[in-house]
Amino acid sequence: MGSPTHKITICTSCKHKGTQCRPGYELIAQLQAAISAAGDAVSEEFGVSGVAYMAGCERPCTVAYHGTRKATFLFGDIAPDEDIDDLVVFARQYAEQGDGWYSSVDRPGKLRNCTLARVPAAIIALEYSAVRLS
Repeated sequence: MGSPTHKITICTSCKHKGTQCRPGYELIAQLQAAISAAGDAVSEEFGVSGVAYMAGCERPCTVAYHGTRKATFLFGDIAPDEDIDDLVVFARQYAEQGDGWYSSVDRPGKLRNCTLARVPAAIIALEYSAVRLS
């Protein structure tokens, strides 16, 4: 397997409200297994990892999809036991879309309604200026 060209990052510090349960670790394991089972079309493209604190603590689990020159998506309220299929379908869609830009109606299932952010790809613009600084 080569290096993944896309990443899925899952918050490991989010807790279910009123408990000490941190479902991010469970979600990482389940998503890694589901992507591997989905075959080469997805598994060769994506790395799945965890990170502490993605600032979505009120909406655990928080999941981000990102890739070079692509929009980044941040989803919240993801349930490890319920949303794995939608996450894998979106991984396929995201890998196939050149700029990663998807409207809510194109996202699978629950991902239509649990988007916390859609961040455009970073583009560095250089502006030529004829003005000389002295």
